Amino acid sequence: MKRLMLGNAAAARGLYEAGCAVVSSYPGTPSTEITEEAAKFDEIYCEWAPNEKVALETAFGASLAGKRAFCGMKHVGLNVAADPLFTISYTGVNAGLVIAVADDPGMHSSQNEQDSRHYAQAAKIPMLEPSDAAESRAFMKAAYEISERFDTPVLYKMCTRIAHSQSLTETDARVEPAVRPYEKNIAKYVMMPGNAIRRHPLVEERTRSLTAWAEDCPLNRVEEGADHSVGFITSSTSYQYVKEVFGDRHPVFKLGMVWPMPVEALKRFAAGVERLVVVEELDPFIEEHCRCIGLNPEGKSLFPLEGEFSQNLVAQKLGVERVKGAALEEKIPARPPVMCAGCPHRGLFYTLTRNHCTVLGDIGCYTLGAVAPLSAIEMTACMGASVSGLHGFNKALGAESEGKTVAVIGDSTFMHSGMTGLANIAYNQSNSTVIILDNSITGMTGHQQNPTTGYNIKGDPAGKIDLESLCRAMGIRRVRVVDPYNLAECDRAVKEELAAPEPSVIISRRPCALLKYVKHKAPLRVNPDKCVGCKQCMKIGCPAISIKEGKARVDETLCVGCGVCSQLCRVGALETTEKEG
Repeated sequence: MKRLMLGNAAAARGLYEAGCAVVSSYPGTPSTEITEEAAKFDEIYCEWAPNEKVALETAFGASLAGKRAFCGMKHVGLNVAADPLFTISYTGVNAGLVIAVADDPGMHSSQNEQDSRHYAQAAKIPMLEPSDAAESRAFMKAAYEISERFDTPVLYKMCTRIAHSQSLTETDARVEPAVRPYEKNIAKYVMMPGNAIRRHPLVEERTRSLTAWAEDCPLNRVEEGADHSVGFITSSTSYQYVKEVFGDRHPVFKLGMVWPMPVEALKRFAAGVERLVVVEELDPFIEEHCRCIGLNPEGKSLFPLEGEFSQNLVAQKLGVERVKGAALEEKIPARPPVMCAGCPHRGLFYTLTRNHCTVLGDIGCYTLGAVAPLSAIEMTACMGASVSGLHGFNKALGAESEGKTVAVIGDSTFMHSGMTGLANIAYNQSNSTVIILDNSITGMTGHQQNPTTGYNIKGDPAGKIDLESLCRAMGIRRVRVVDPYNLAECDRAVKEELAAPEPSVIISRRPCALLKYVKHKAPLRVNPDKCVGCKQCMKIGCPAISIKEGKARVDETLCVGCGVCSQLCRVGALETTEKEG
């Protein structure tokens, strides 16, 4: 049966059909939906782990026990999982183990454009890369066959366009393989130096075997074309762009396994064309392999190292004219991302700005606190870096910074990698104030549960970590909770904790305004007779507030009645629309 499916949904379907039994992941756009879709199948145990390292180790444990397992993450998450990744390349697997990593060319929701193909080469494990939803399903199933045949974890690379685009996909029944019995094997699975040094030659031999298999494996294919004046080597979404621009005019070597790549097959292809062009996003990964085997393709001499490609870009760089759509007569106004109306982080960020604090930020929707008019956050690097960075900042500057510098981190990010930074603060005693923005959900990636919410991936009751008790157990004596909708309370807490001569934690607790179970108050409205047009209410950057004809206005379709703006209005012009009685 054929169905129209998202690439991520098709990948999850592949997990189901391949008999995957255990899924452990950490949400990260554009990979998140693979695990969310897999959780809809009762036959697969699915969970959100605290971070990607834990997720991969969990999936490896399930593989070790003899059941097919999966772990999903985005490209920067693979950095977190790199420690176990490189070592399980040495140990190999028992049952099949597939690790999905989703890259984000164009940085639609990421802090860099990292090319994950390098991890496959560095860790010496195979990587598959589908180019549409149909291949997303088929390649997932093939990944398990490769994993078990070659005794290796398999990297499965998605990118934003493949993960979030739809195409027709065949579906099939689930086939559950027999559980592979676990057998004690210290030489294989205990990676102490004496054992690991004996495993390394097996890894190199495995790469040679995979390279030989790649020569005629069904995941790679040559598509013939009548005009051999140019031939393309490509993969993933770049393959789609090449086909949309040129159709069947020129030969195409389409790589489905991007590591290890074939040698002789590529040489034969190159010998049959006059001009060899590699089309790939981000780094010249395929191009460099071609050069290593003696070919001389064009690649990054034509195409950029950064950003997403498109049909028009491919056509332009290769001198082909493309029919472009008609431009709109009117220029569409820019719509930069902004914190939602009623976002609980807004009041806290306003307080920090008003107190002229230096704010080290972290990864989450609260990173938007860096944009105007709040302009509160001054550094964001990676998950957990706010807390660790604050400790280093204060150790470097001492009293000069301790009374005015804070770290802000979300509840999910704190569980991911903020705890160790806080342990460092407690252990090595910097006078640092950490603010945990507890909005009771993992907000940026679409409202996934985390260890602080009390619910699992299916919404069932689960273990719940008490942030206050956890912080105290880690050695922080000063822990307090504030409501970010209460500006006076936030201001008092920030002033007092920054003045305290010891480490402290402020938990800013209010659930995300977009959660379905959150009940909002009636929207506010502006009394035009009282409003003096001072624009004080605009300082919080709420999208529900605007200025028209010199007066403030509230969009009642956006306003959730949080009341933060009314606390800024000196003339009482912001009034509730709630009816009395």
